[in-house]
Amino acid sequence: MDATLSLRRSVLWGLLAAKAIAGIGVGWDIRWHIVIGRDSFWIPPHVMTYSGVALITMLSLVVLARETWLARRGQAPRDSLRIAGLVGSRGYHLAWWGIALTIIAAPIDDLWHRLFGIDVTLWSPPHLLGLAGAQVNSLACLLIAREAWPEGGRARAVAFALSGLLLFSGLQTAVDPSLRTAFLYGGVRFFTFAMLGALFFTFTLLLTSRLARSRAVPLVVGIGGVVLQLAAIGVGDVGMAILQPTPDLGDALSDPASPIAVAHEIARRNGATPGRGFTTRLLPVVPALLMVLFDARRRPLLAGIACGLGLYAVNAFMLLRSPAFAHVHPDALDALVALAVTTMAAALSTLAALAFERRVSTAARDTRLPSAPLPVTRAI
Repeated sequence: MDATLSLRRSVLWGLLAAKAIAGIGVGWDIRWHIVIGRDSFWIPPHVMTYSGVALITMLSLVVLARETWLARRGQAPRDSLRIAGLVGSRGYHLAWWGIALTIIAAPIDDLWHRLFGIDVTLWSPPHLLGLAGAQVNSLACLLIAREAWPEGGRARAVAFALSGLLLFSGLQTAVDPSLRTAFLYGGVRFFTFAMLGALFFTFTLLLTSRLARSRAVPLVVGIGGVVLQLAAIGVGDVGMAILQPTPDLGDALSDPASPIAVAHEIARRNGATPGRGFTTRLLPVVPALLMVLFDARRRPLLAGIACGLGLYAVNAFMLLRSPAFAHVHPDALDALVALAVTTMAAALSTLAALAFERRVSTAARDTRLPSAPLPVTRAI
């Protein structure tokens, strides 16, 4: 096997493992803040998360470093392009520049805390920048899987499924604070989870299904999101039992609108344990099943809209029957507006996924691996 192709495949498996470590670390970190508080940067969940990020960074860069060295010897692979002096495939360029955003977000986050104090909201600008970089890196893994294996192979299908799962799981983490929005404001925002999910989950599930040429992949990814959350809960249980950290939530709980206070209040009203819930990970499973039934490969727009409507239905069902949200039930007009927004978001997300798939297919149409040395295309 061509050495370049072999390295790309091996590094992709390493990237997926490192991203799983970082993702589980983020899940544990969120629970740590809810149960223990924000006591130090060097808490174990942060160490786990940033160890995963460091590994992702090194793995993403090692392929570009090797192919840049090959290009200088006139042996660049056929599908290579040069960006900012680095040579590599589109997938590995996207992986590196994506994780670079996450790295940049770390000092910005530290500055943010110095200027505005310690916050624990996932939707602060530095946190969203870090999440965005991680998601770009996950999207890159889908491209790398397409570049590294010919169509029809089992390894390619597994790589697509795992890459899609990690992209999907990261988006689930980003959408989780929507429950706080629903709890505080109600009305149309009672359906924030469905509206955001229709925009982000539909894109991921549909794109993964079409790239993998698999009807069942959306359901596999949806169930995988539940499994990853359970893994994060399990790691947190073991870590908490071993470390036995001392909670310090006084300031966080003094503000009833703070994310930590809201998480504790929702858990109290529902008779649950703060930080151990995985209900939001269950919500996309039914919409994923609807996408399978309508077959995103053949009827993408119908499947995408069905996914959005499924998210709306499970959002309504789960929250309307939850005691914690009894005080913010929407009226009929709010529900209709939210339904329209969710449907539009699902349709736009579907069109975006199809456009991205076409762009990827066009870029890869004349690419063959393993390849003979060719001049490197300069993108920047």
